[in-house]
Amino acid sequence: MKEFLLVFRRDAQSREAQPSPEQIQAMMKPWQDWMGSMAAQNKLVSSGNQLNEDGRIVKPGKLVTNGPYVETKEAIGGYIIIRANSLDEAAELSKDCPILNMGGNVEVRMLVPMD
Repeated sequence: MKEFLLVFRRDAQSREAQPSPEQIQAMMKPWQDWMGSMAAQNKLVSSGNQLNEDGRIVKPGKLVTNGPYVETKEAIGGYIIIRANSLDEAAELSKDCPILNMGGNVEVRMLVPMD
């Protein structure tokens, strides 16, 4: 089996798209259920982490700027690593991701070992 990175993105610009604390709390169970389902199928490799909005971008010339990517319309909210036989299977597993119910999306990328 191959490993895939699932990156969770959501709208970072409009205030209307930002979930309230109550909405965030209500989303916890669907996330736990979705990830628990993948764990039960032995598809979950790493539960990943949620990413803080603040960060830094390191550029050529050792330049460090505030980030990430203030010019983008989406923010990366978190990630997990899963196992699947193919990119298509990994995408299929992503179709039940709770971020989709919030207008977000899931980027699916195969991890390539550095041999």
